Amino acid sequence: MNASRYVPAGQAPSSERDRTRLWAAWAAVLFVPAMLATGVLTLASERASRCVTYGEQCAGLPGWLVAWSAGFATAAFVVSLAAPPVRVRQVALAAQVAAEGTALLVILSHA
Repeated sequence: MNASRYVPAGQAPSSERDRTRLWAAWAAVLFVPAMLATGVLTLASERASRCVTYGEQCAGLPGWLVAWSAGFATAAFVVSLAAPPVRVRQVALAAQVAAEGTALLVILSHA
């Protein structure tokens, strides 16, 4: 008797199911509200309030670092969706989350 069970093409057995694509999509979707929330938190700080109100202590946000982090996160998101090997998708997901975290920390560091 054949002990293996039939698995349709393109699907993994439930015990070996990989959810990196799902987690990558969730991380990408939740990144936008997280950026908005960190922006509000930054504007609620004393330093940002003084900058908006009196024009004092205004230090520019390094937009290039936020842009590169968000761009790298987008590229990692595309790789985590498109790459066939599971290990590549897992590494891309880790890189995506790290890049998104970097962008959020850059915004928060200017509070």
